[in-house]
Formats: sequence, C-alpha cells, structure tokens
Amino acid sequence: MPPAGTEIELSAPPDDSVSSVKFSPTDENHILVASWDAELRLYDVASNTAKSHFAHKAPVLACCWSDSSHAFSGGLDTWVRAFDLTTETVTVLGAHTAPISSIVCSSANSANTIYTGSWDQTIRVWDSRTPTSTPPAYPLPERVYAMDCSDTTLAVAMAGRLVNIYDLRMMSPAKDAEVVEPTQRRESSLRFMTKTLACMADGKGFAISSVEGRVSVDYFDPSPEAQAQRYAFKCHRQVVNGTDLVWPVNALAFHPTYNTFATGGSDGTVSLWDHAAKKRLKQYPKYPSAVTALDFSHTGEALVIGVSYAWDEGEAGAKKEMEAGGGRVVQVRVRNVSEESKPKAKA
Repeated sequence: MPPAGTEIELSAPPDDSVSSVKFSPTDENHILVASWDAELRLYDVASNTAKSHFAHKAPVLACCWSDSSHAFSGGLDTWVRAFDLTTETVTVLGAHTAPISSIVCSSANSANTIYTGSWDQTIRVWDSRTPTSTPPAYPLPERVYAMDCSDTTLAVAMAGRLVNIYDLRMMSPAKDAEVVEPTQRRESSLRFMTKTLACMADGKGFAISSVEGRVSVDYFDPSPEAQAQRYAFKCHRQVVNGTDLVWPVNALAFHPTYNTFATGGSDGTVSLWDHAAKKRLKQYPKYPSAVTALDFSHTGEALVIGVSYAWDEGEAGAKKEMEAGGGRVVQVRVRNVSEESKPKAKA
C-alpha cells in the first residue's frame, strides 16, 4: 500500500475501458477489475501484478466478491459466472435474456446468494452452489442501470429515473419472485438520466448520480422527517472560457467506516465528500481520462480508481484522446486515503 496521501498505478492494465473495480472483502491487496476488453482480472497490489485473468465472450460490466476466494461477473454476453480464485476455475450459473449491468452479493439470506440486475428488466437471485437456468426473476418496470445493497436493503436504479427499494430477506433463491414487491417505489430527484447508485455504509440511505453533473443524497426511511434531509448538489463541472462544462458522474463509493463518499466523473477528477456536513473534503488533480469506477477497501484505507474513456463524446472523443496522448488511456490506480477520507472536526 502506498504511503498516506499518495497513489500507485497498477501494471498490465486492461486493453479497453474499465467498467467496475472491487476490493476483496478481507484483503486490500486484492482487486477485481472488469473491463470492456471482455476480461475479468485479479490484481495483487503488494506485488503490483495481475495474478490471473478470465476471458469472457463480450465486455464485462459488473463484478463482485462473496468472500476472499470467490467472485462473480456479468456483462454483455448475459451470463452469470462464478470464479474460484484459488483454483482459477469458472462455473456458469445461468443467464439473463439481455446484458447484465449490475451484480451484488449479500449475506442477508446466505453468503452464497448473488443478485443480478439486467437490461431485460429483471433482478435474478442465484445460489452460487447450484447452477440453474431458471432462478427467481423479479420483474421491473425498466432496465437496470445500477444497484447496491447495505445490510438487508437493496436499492435498484433504472431507466426513466426510477428507483425501487427491496428487503433482501424477502428475495432468496427459494422464494417466488412474483409475490415479492418492492418496499418502496421512487423517482430520482435528478432531472436527467441516472448514471450510478451506491448505498451508505451505515445502511440509512444511498447516493445517486446523473449524466448532468449532479448527485442526490437520499434516505430509506420514508418518514417526512427523514425525507426532509434529502438534497442534491452540483459537481464535476468546469468553467472554460466563460462556458459551464457539465460532465457525467460515473462512479460513487461510500467509505466503510466514516460514511463519507467518493465521486468520479468524466471530467477526470475524483472528489471526497462529507454528506452529513454537505461539504467537499478533497478533490484530486485531474487524471488523463474519465474516472469510470471507484471502490474503497474494507478497512477504508485505500481507494481504487478506474481511469478510462467513457465514450461521452463518441468516436470523436476517443480520437482526440489518442492524438493527445499517443494512444488510449486505461489505468487502474490505488490511493491511500486513510487521512483524506475522514470527516473534518466541527469548529
């Protein structure tokens, strides 16, 4: 791990844009990286090496861990894969009927339960011990863009700015999907398309971001008192020659101890925020491309940052980046944020 306030760049990065980065739940030296080059990679931070990689048939959009030696992935090929990282064996659990955008593991039912969200407008629930082509499929009104869980709560962000909240204890692989309704149905307070979502570490709420440089902080408690604390703010914006440039907020991650959170945008910056105080704690110098993925380690000492083109400006933007830097920029960086992520003491 680099010294406090510094960072390292991992060697042998993906060949295409980074879609997801996830620290091991027990070892901050191990990081999963999913990418558009149809690979899932396992990195060792201490040795700065790619320990292993797993080929897919199409770009990988999401990944997660269940424990220190088992991981899962989903992506454009619609398959849900399970990986034993010790033996480097792969098992296909089953498939959706459209690309998988999100995957999370929760111990609310058992440590073996995996939840996948798809553009086929369903959430599917898998028992990682039992491959099956017909797991429970919970119908949704729209495509899943992002989802995250905390304690026993699952938050699902969809197209059309829709958000569903579920009690994970009601969504086991053995239950009938048709009879389980969300505990809440909401609409994002942000006016533009949802980009991503992350749940607070304390389980009280979530943050959701949009393509229009804004983040909303929301709370699960439906009481008027709790809902009165909701707020949204502008971020990842620049004024250039008098013009306000607005960038998508691609990534969100909450600190596991302090409950502060990080945002990453297509402007190439990462900021740390204290959502309780409604203040920014830190903004890092601009990276050479968009920030597309973020994750804190289980101790909260490290932040992994995926840097790569997010295709906001299409082929023209990719060509401009290549001409400026002599090629595509794809980086996975690990920063020691042990001091930077702490809330500031009140005066």
